[in-house]
Formats: sequence, structure tokens, C-alpha cells
Amino acid sequence: MDYLTALILGIVQGLTEFLPVSSSGHLEITKEIFNADYQAKESLLMTVVLHFATALSTIFIFRKDILKILRGIFTEKDDSERQFATKIIFSMIPAATVGVFFEDIIESFFNGQLILVATMLILTGLLLFLADKSKESISQISFLNSFIIGISQAIAILPGISRSGATIATSVILGVDKTASAKFSFLMVVPLIFGKVLKDIFSGDILSESVSYGPLFLGFSAAFITGLFACKWMISLVKASKLKYFSFYCFIVAFSIIIWKFI
Repeated sequence: MDYLTALILGIVQGLTEFLPVSSSGHLEITKEIFNADYQAKESLLMTVVLHFATALSTIFIFRKDILKILRGIFTEKDDSERQFATKIIFSMIPAATVGVFFEDIIESFFNGQLILVATMLILTGLLLFLADKSKESISQISFLNSFIIGISQAIAILPGISRSGATIATSVILGVDKTASAKFSFLMVVPLIFGKVLKDIFSGDILSESVSYGPLFLGFSAAFITGLFACKWMISLVKASKLKYFSFYCFIVAFSIIIWKFI
């Protein structure tokens, strides 16, 4: 993989992991535009590295919250933090189940299927539009709500459905406070990403003798830095109820893909 492609993929991942426009969908679109023909293992390794970078961005932005949660888990002073951590684990069940038992099927969706990406982007746009019209009624996420949000995260494994968009939109539609929705959405994916990274490392699926570490490092750096800005920006956008603008963007990209593929 050349340095320019790695840089662009890193920027795309860093921005779209947090903005509600589907990072997986945009990575597929970027690969198609640049006619990326690198080896499957190299492609998988780059994907893992980029997701790891944005997970670290999330940890950096929410480092105080994460430390507070960890203190709550290992002490008896604050049961609310222990409950929050339990809800995070609860929300991981659907996506973890899908990832473990349907991994081969999922991987088949990531093979230049841009019409599927376009269809899922339209669904993402509809969810974002509905979320912007929803009213907040509660500030805390219940165990049932955390599981429902987790189902949204599992569905968002499909390329074209924004994980952050789907989980935040579902949370807001359920009546949860927008700030709490964004915080929960960004934190709930971190354990899954680290779990996936460890699984791929120990399975040997991403190991290759022909790996170019320079492009990998550049892609990682680009994803991490852009992820920091995108995460903060997304939090402010959710608070300001401006998700509908991203729904319009999703519609435009989706119909552009359809026109491109059929004309």
C-alpha cells in the first residue's frame, strides 16, 4: 500500500468513525475510487490498525470518564459507575454474538458491494432525521435500553450503516439525553474494538511478511489525530441537534453511488 492511500484512508476513518456517516461504508467507497488492489491481509491489517487508532482517540477524549468508571468498578463508593460499566458490557452482547458466529458472512459484505453501502446509507440518513426530531425525556440509560442500543450497534456492522449514527439515533429516539447518548455510544465500542484487534492478532489473520510499516504508521497517525477532532465535533453536533444535516449528506452520497454504478 502506498503512503497517499494510507493517509487518505486514515483521514477518512478518523472522521467517519465518529461522524454519523459510516466509516466502513466510506472506506469501501475510498478503496473503490482509488482502485485499491492490495493484498487481502494488508487490507485487513490496515483496517484493524485504523480502528485501533480511533479507539485510542475515544479513550483520550473520555479518559476522565473512563478513569471514573474504573474507580467505580474497583471501589464501593459509587455504584452508579459500576452500573454504567455493566450496561456497557450488556450493550456489547449483540455485536459480539454477531461477530463470533457470523464473521464469514460479515466479511462477504466488505468486497466492493457499493449498492449495499448506498442502501444502508439511506437507512442511516432516515435514522438521523428521526433522531433530530425526537425529544429527550430521561438522562440515564436503562439496562433494556443499553441492550436495544447494542442491537443497533450489531446491525451497524453492515457497511453503510453508521455505528455512531445508529447507536446515538437509537438512544435519542428512546428518549435518552443527547449528551449521555453520545458518551455511551462512543464508549460502548471501545471494548469491542480491542477484542477484535486481539482476536485478529492471535489468529494470525493479519500477519504477513510483505507488510509495509511506513504506510501503516501514517494511516494510524492520521486516523488518531482526525479522530480527536471528529469526536469532539460530534459531541457538540449532537447537543445542538444538527444530525439532520448528516442525514442529507448520507442521502446525497447514497444516490451518487447508485447513479455512478448504473450510468
